[in-house]
Amino acid sequence: MIDPLSVFLLLLSASTPIVFAALGELVTERAGVLNLGVEGMMIVGALAGFAAAHATGSPFIGFVVAALAGAAVSMTFAMLTQFLLANQVASGLALTLFGLGLAALFGKPLEGIKAPAMVPGPLRINWIVWLGIAMVPLIWWFLNRSRAGLILRGVGENHDAAHALGYPVRIVRITAIGFGGAMAGVGGAFLSIAIVLQWTEGMTAGAGWIALAIVVFSNWTALGVLAGAWLFGGVTVLQLRLQAAGVAVPVQFLSMAPYLATIIVLVLISAQQKYSRRSGRAAPGSLGQNFYALR
Repeated sequence: MIDPLSVFLLLLSASTPIVFAALGELVTERAGVLNLGVEGMMIVGALAGFAAAHATGSPFIGFVVAALAGAAVSMTFAMLTQFLLANQVASGLALTLFGLGLAALFGKPLEGIKAPAMVPGPLRINWIVWLGIAMVPLIWWFLNRSRAGLILRGVGENHDAAHALGYPVRIVRITAIGFGGAMAGVGGAFLSIAIVLQWTEGMTAGAGWIALAIVVFSNWTALGVLAGAWLFGGVTVLQLRLQAAGVAVPVQFLSMAPYLATIIVLVLISAQQKYSRRSGRAAPGSLGQNFYALR
């Protein structure tokens, strides 16, 4: 018999990397920046966090280092897009390839090493899981109630108007990019430190792309991000439960089920774009557009 509570707790853990990465990308995109390098930042965070946790014996230090590593890598993207005015899509794809290659190069000595144990939090769930859930209302409040959040949204909607009003468009966007990188780094570290419990090359397995899709699914809202992440986590847990139960379905089909579910959701959301625009929940107006201060 399946215990609903245990399934829900597994869902929380499975969705946590996506929650962090997607929330970080949500803030970045709300500032008008499209960063497709989430996968690269996650894998760098997974490696840096695991290496730091192993070296110090402290998972907490591992997560801090992962956040710093993710933010540091994101600054490469910030330099390319905010100062050199490179194409955001191309720069994000390059960041993903760079992160995957960098992690593969420096991760070899860490393969086969077990991560240090973490102290469980309430309900014997990792404290990072609860932090991820707490970040949802915090980011909602920041984007909708704080002055800094409203400025960030204004920059994302119309960077020229924000510049004319005297707001520092580049600083706002660079800060958002750094925050997105830090959140992606923590999400990646959760995979290596708390789920897989070791470093494995390519362990993010497309989680960064799922996070990008969930931001669209959420209509750029924090609560929508949580719902999308839980949907992905629920399908992932269901896939694992079916495999453990020996259901007569090809394992390849079960493995692709979370990604297939995400694609189906995106198709349904894209069919409702007219509704989203009428309700004011479409993409930020300046999303993906470079800012020229002299314009």
